[in-house]
Amino acid sequence: MDFPEDRKYAQTHEWAKAEGDVVRVGLTSFALEQLGDIIYLDLPEEGTAVEQGVPFGEIESVKAVGELISPVTGEITEVNEAMMDDLDALADDPWEAGWLLVIAPADLSQLDGLMDAAAYAEHCEKEA
Repeated sequence: MDFPEDRKYAQTHEWAKAEGDVVRVGLTSFALEQLGDIIYLDLPEEGTAVEQGVPFGEIESVKAVGELISPVTGEITEVNEAMMDDLDALADDPWEAGWLLVIAPADLSQLDGLMDAAAYAEHCEKEA
């Protein structure tokens, strides 16, 4: 399984992509394959403060319910509202259209503590 090299990855399967002074966050294709059909997604509103390693939302599939964990500390500046209306798009394009939210991080260097694509691929192999 290949993962985009332009992102960092959390052990909890969220991806984080630095875009200037903000971080776009989504869920990896590996996580979505494990979950199966998504039936519910709960995301916070813009302006909500998030903390690295702390849940910011919830995702539910026909197989399981899981928490979405923030990869960085900061404030949510954008939420992908289109995703709420079309949950299939999350699995259809998790790397581009399927992003969840954008965070203005308090400290962009927090991304350095996350895995690169190669390390994340190894992590997934161990979990599979």
